[in-house]
Order: sequence, then structure tokens, then C-alpha cells
Amino acid sequence: MATIDDCRGALDRLADNLTHANGEVRSAAALDRTLSCHVTDLDVTFTGRLAGGRIQVMDRVDGPPPERAEIRLAMAGDDLVALVDGELNFARAWASGRIRLEAGFRDLLRLRSLLH
Repeated sequence: MATIDDCRGALDRLADNLTHANGEVRSAAALDRTLSCHVTDLDVTFTGRLAGGRIQVMDRVDGPPPERAEIRLAMAGDDLVALVDGELNFARAWASGRIRLEAGFRDLLRLRSLLH
């Protein structure tokens, strides 16, 4: 089972990956939006911001997100780590309900290139 530190490390790796991305992925990551990632099995939420092609994790809180972020993710810690490590396909996990992604329609359209 992934720990809080494992999940934070996965988010940091994801942030680094986005920083070095090109093309459509870089364009999709160029949004300026608040983010939350609720790790359901650990009942902890990481909050931050997607801006300038980079994710900045700002805080960690116990429980569900305290405020409604513009882009909201929820998943188990093992799924977060597997997703960032390339061992879990986002689209399949999202379609099966293992990962929840909530955002405005336009944001979902732009983010779709990140989901492959």
C-alpha cells in the first residue's frame, strides 16, 4: 500500500514530467487552474495549482478537499503511484471508475492529451 510520502513523490515526479513535456501535452498543461488530488485510501488531499505547464503542490490536508478546486482528482494511493510510473492507463482507469476526474468541460477537452 502506497504511503503519503509515496503519493507526494509521485506528484512531484508528475510535476517534473510536465515541465519537460512537448507538443499537445505541454499545451494542455499550460492551463492556470487550482488542483486537488484526494487519495481515497489514505483520506488525504494534496492541493495545488497547474500553471505555466507545471504542477505546484502547495499543501496536504487530512480528509477530502477543503475547497472545490477547478480540477479535481480522486484515486487510491497505489493507483496514483502506478499512474505516474506508467503502469496504469489513465483512460481505462477513469472509464472503470478507479480514478475520478472532475473539471469543467473545456478543461476536460484540453486535458484529454494528458490522459493517453
